[in-house]
Amino acid sequence: MANNPKPHHLLLLLLLLLSFSNLSLSSISPPSDGPPSVYELLPKFGLPSGLLPDSVKSYSLAEDGSFVVELQKNCYIQFDYLVYYEKKITGMLKYGSISNLRGIQVQRFFLWFDVDEIKVDLPPSDSIYFQVGFINKKLDVDQFKTVHSCSKKVLVPGGRLWNRGVELPIPVDDIKMLMTE
Repeated sequence: MANNPKPHHLLLLLLLLLSFSNLSLSSISPPSDGPPSVYELLPKFGLPSGLLPDSVKSYSLAEDGSFVVELQKNCYIQFDYLVYYEKKITGMLKYGSISNLRGIQVQRFFLWFDVDEIKVDLPPSDSIYFQVGFINKKLDVDQFKTVHSCSKKVLVPGGRLWNRGVELPIPVDDIKMLMTE
């Protein structure tokens, strides 16, 4: 003779299944449609997401840590210093640092210097370090926590627009030469 479950047992089993499925469905995050964005990837390496502008078109990261980031266009961002981003940025990503960096420059005293390396303290602190040649500059990490919009032109003090290139004066034939002995 077949064992027929009682109707209240079926109802109880159904309620348990429904409540379990609701709990498990709410705790499962939706599947990702691909790799994380570069802004999600940087914090996984202990770096702030605002190191790059909001105009990243694509990026690739090899198993050895070498990366290429493609921006939509060259741009500027004003942090404590004016930073210039080339359209293509390359380097070596490791936990807490980016080395062999190419494609990011910083302005100091009207001169542009390549940023060679970026590091953070481990364990994390309020500081981030930028290696420019033999100079190591410590800055407050808070200014790099949010992703900034980039600009092709820069507003300098006084409200004037300024391009990265230096414009030389147009030669004039009627200017007299200064002779020195």
